[in-house]
Amino acid sequence: MWRPRLIETSRMKYLGIVEALEADIRSGRVARGDRVPPQRAIAEALGVDLTTVTRAFNEARRRGLVDAQAGRGTFISEGVEGDGGDRRPPLIDLSMNIPSQPSAVDFRKMLPAGVAGVLGSAKGLLHLHYQDSTGADPDRSAAVSWLGTRIEGLARDRLVVTAGAQCALYGVCELLLGRGDVVAAGALTYPGLKAVAIQKGLVLEPLAMDALGIIPDAFEKACRERRPKLLYVIPTIDNPTTATLPEERRRSLAAIARTHDVTIVEDDPYAPLRPTRTAAFAELAPDITWHIATLSKCVTPALRVAYLVAPSAAKALRVAGVLRATVLMAPPLMSALASRWIADGSLEEVTKSIVAENAERQTLAAAILGGLDFAADPFGHHLWLPLPDHWRAADFAEHADRAGVSIVPSAAFATMAHPIEAVRISLGVAPDRGDLEDGLRLLASLIAQPSLGAKAVV
Repeated sequence: MWRPRLIETSRMKYLGIVEALEADIRSGRVARGDRVPPQRAIAEALGVDLTTVTRAFNEARRRGLVDAQAGRGTFISEGVEGDGGDRRPPLIDLSMNIPSQPSAVDFRKMLPAGVAGVLGSAKGLLHLHYQDSTGADPDRSAAVSWLGTRIEGLARDRLVVTAGAQCALYGVCELLLGRGDVVAAGALTYPGLKAVAIQKGLVLEPLAMDALGIIPDAFEKACRERRPKLLYVIPTIDNPTTATLPEERRRSLAAIARTHDVTIVEDDPYAPLRPTRTAAFAELAPDITWHIATLSKCVTPALRVAYLVAPSAAKALRVAGVLRATVLMAPPLMSALASRWIADGSLEEVTKSIVAENAERQTLAAAILGGLDFAADPFGHHLWLPLPDHWRAADFAEHADRAGVSIVPSAAFATMAHPIEAVRISLGVAPDRGDLEDGLRLLASLIAQPSLGAKAVV
């Protein structure tokens, strides 16, 4: 059994334990398969608190130094390479904003059965061919059927099937904008928009936000002073702030956009998760709005299918020309599978299961983080956690990562120079609620500690 010790010169105590263990493995003092003492015994032997030892165990597992065996304890990993380093991913990933995998949905059965059904239909093999860049007519019709509950009066000739929301967003920006053009967006916004802006040389104009989302007066001011060509908005369960714009505010923003000749891009991936319907920009101002609706957040990102609603049939054909020159087309087989699931109700059932699982995970998060002031939607995938004054977001995310939990700091979403100190915590990617609970409890413990990034005053 390993005899606990720590390297006093290490940057932090928990790292001192890990580095001592790693050094003992390399020197041969401890061998592969040897037992590691229980955490409480190590804490008593070294005179440190149990949380420090827990963080050390998480980091040791992350580096591949130890393996936990249920009912037996923790042992030196048989496959340990001894190179240390930070190459392995965090133990618990709460950074990716993807849907949960509810127990009621088994994609290992649904996907092969669905694909077999598509290919086994009368003209199934046609889904293995190239298709028009607007999407096959049956897939566009299925999209109209799915979106019809949220956007009234939608015509098929305004709709384009795309290879995901990011593809649709880039296609619209490529069609409408040139280098140096100004795009107005929330002060905190989707990192995919920031990536498009960098690629195309666009200027992002940050708009002040409150608990309800973008503030109309801030947009009005930006229109007068900066003359943006486009307004980008996530109206429902905003990423990252979780705000949902009420209809009155949507109408105000649409009216301002119309007055100042600004095109609206409505990126609305989370609307299917909410039980109540709020009028979309594509319904309030259809002639100036491009609406993006992806299946990534309400079914699975593996489909790589999103639907883009253009302001007119002519503009739908124009953006299809951009897609033809870049990604050519949406994946035909996955598009047909999505259409099949829309028609037989499977897609709606998957979404309902995800919503139910999200609600359970949000309840769990509220119970663990209840003493903290965070924003969340009861049906959403993520929550937004402003940090106490003693923590910087980058430091908190770094130390959370070292402790075994991956989260995203506010700088990743910021369109301004000095964002608030906050982090986004995604609840869907954890494979089960047990892992999610472990990650949330570790974050709650860490946030209560003094900032480990603070330097001592000499």
